[in-house]
Parts: sequence; C-alpha cells; structure tokens
Amino acid sequence: MDTASECRSRIRLLVATPLHHRIVTSSSTGEPLPPIAPPLADSAHQQVARGVLNGMAAGALWGLIFLIPLLLQGFNAWQLSAARYLVYGVVALGFLLPRRTHVLARVGRAEWLALLGLSLLGNIVYYVFLVLAVQWAGSAPSALIIGLIPVVVTLVGSRQHGAIGLSALLAPLALCMTGVAAVALHSLGEAGTANADTSLAERAAGLLCAAGALLCWSAYSIWNRRWLTRRPDISPWDWSLLTGVATGALALLLAIPAFGGAWLGLADDAGTAHSAAHSSAEWLRFWLITGTLAILASVVGNSFWNRASRQLPLTMIGQMIVFETVFALIYGFIYAGRWPDLLEWLATLSLVGGVLWCAHVHQRAGSHAH
Repeated sequence: MDTASECRSRIRLLVATPLHHRIVTSSSTGEPLPPIAPPLADSAHQQVARGVLNGMAAGALWGLIFLIPLLLQGFNAWQLSAARYLVYGVVALGFLLPRRTHVLARVGRAEWLALLGLSLLGNIVYYVFLVLAVQWAGSAPSALIIGLIPVVVTLVGSRQHGAIGLSALLAPLALCMTGVAAVALHSLGEAGTANADTSLAERAAGLLCAAGALLCWSAYSIWNRRWLTRRPDISPWDWSLLTGVATGALALLLAIPAFGGAWLGLADDAGTAHSAAHSSAEWLRFWLITGTLAILASVVGNSFWNRASRQLPLTMIGQMIVFETVFALIYGFIYAGRWPDLLEWLATLSLVGGVLWCAHVHQRAGSHAH
C-alpha cells in the first residue's frame, strides 16, 4: 500500500504532466489506452476563412465612404478627404495616448518613415489621383483602371517563394475581371457623356492619374503587408492607430487648400466659395457625418484590413479589395431605394464568386501542404 507521501508525489506528477502526455489505463483490462491528442492548431481552412471575413468586414466599412458625396453634395472632394483623414488622425491619437509608452517603445525611426510613406501612398496621394481621374477622365474609365488592383497585387504575389502558381488563379481572376468590366459597362451606359466637354489632353491626363491611383494602392497593399509580417509584435489595431496618426499629420497640409479658401471667402474651380456660404448647422452636419464614417472606415476598417493582411497570402489579399466595390454598390442601391438590374447583379455575383473561388484554391493548397 502506498504511503501518504508517495500518493502526494504521484498526484503532483500527474498534475504537472500535460493531459496529452499522460498514460491512462483501462479500468477493466489494465492495458494502457491511447494518449489524448493535443489541441490542434488553427488549420489552413480556418486561417483563410478568418482572413476572408476580416477582408469582408474591411470592405463593408470602406464602402461607407462612397455615401459621403451623396450625403454631403454641397462640399467638394478636397474638403471631404481632408476632413476624413483629420478625424482619423485625431481619433487614432486619442486611442493611442493611454498606451503610448507601450506602443511607442516598439516604434523607431524606420517604422515612422514607413508609416508616413504608407499614409501618403494609400490615403493622401491615392485619393488625390482618384479625384483628378474622375474629374478629367470620368468615373467609368477610372473605376475600370483602379479595379485592376486585385490583378496587380496577385501578379506580384505569385512571384514570391512558396506562393500558389498564377495558372491556378487565372480562372478566379477572370471571374473578378468580368465583374469589373460589368461595373464599367454599366457606368458607361449611365453616364457615358459626363465628360464630353473635357479635351483629349485632359482625358489622357485623367487616365494617367487613374493609373497612378492603381499603382499607389497596389504598392500600399504590398508594402503594408510586408511591414505587418516584419513586425508581428505590433498588433493590427496598433498599426492602424499609428497609420492614423501619420495620416492625420499629412492631412493638415491637405486642409490648407481644402478649407482655407472656404473660411477666407476665396473662389476657386473646386467650388470653395460656394462652400463658404454654408451655415453653422451645415458645417456641424458635415463634421458629424465625416467624423462618424472616418471612425468606422479608417480606424476600425483599417484594423480589419491589417488582420486580413496577416492571415492571407499576398496572392489573395489584393482580391479582398473587391468587397469595397460590392458593399459600395449595396449601399448605393439602399440609398437609391431600388434593386440592382441584371448587369449589376452579374457584376456583384462575379466579384464575390471570384473571391470565394480564390479562397477555395488557397484552402485546398493549404490542406495539401499539411
């Protein structure tokens, strides 16, 4: 019979041994039973699924930005852009201040330079190029060119070591491109003569600006993912806040031409003098709407995007941007109080189907790898 001290020693050994390493015997035969399996790590299916959900959440919040011009039609694009990024910077700074010692200890000169570059590329310069492209070349050609972002990012990602071959992604990419083409075709049918008064040189410059926007956001997506991979000790939420602070600082420069003319009563081609006539109530509504959407789209939406960037391979993360287009269409239909027509249904289903198809390809590849 065991002594009391031996019993206590065996109990301590049993407690200290991990559950899946313990040898358990059958009460009837005395034979050892198979060990309990350790908890399984997240499978490739779960990681891709979570990445797609995070990308979808980011797109749903980013799509809200397209409602701002509809809700605030009396304000120009420069004011809407400056207001969004100023609020983004202020809110991000507010969230960051209580934890500044913990977060800033991880951020050095290289990180700040990268954050400024990312903010400039993915926010300020991208939006300026987009505005000029729409003004000079029209919305349909601009949407068609910028809609190539998933293709550019996927082509770059397919060249990385260990990435899925481009041949396996051609079919889902073609389906996404069908959706982009349907959106552009519908836009041409709705507003084909919107820019009939612009000269050939202005239209050519507009197309170049659209190409610039395409390159800016593609570079931002790739560069941002690489930094998130390089610094896993900085959470996606903290990286979003740091990006907001950098963007807010840059937005101060954009605010000078955006609001300076309105407050000084100066006229310009963007309609700044008209904006100066807004009442205090209209300015309050302006800041409430842009502020609310800036928090949802920039602060929270960017955090979801950073999570997706860590969970998905580069060959797939670029295609998540189509969710912004899909949700922007949905919000536009709700605002207009109508159902989508046949071509709009085709565009939406093609975009969503292409992304889900691409997710399935990556999940299958991950299963084979394991």
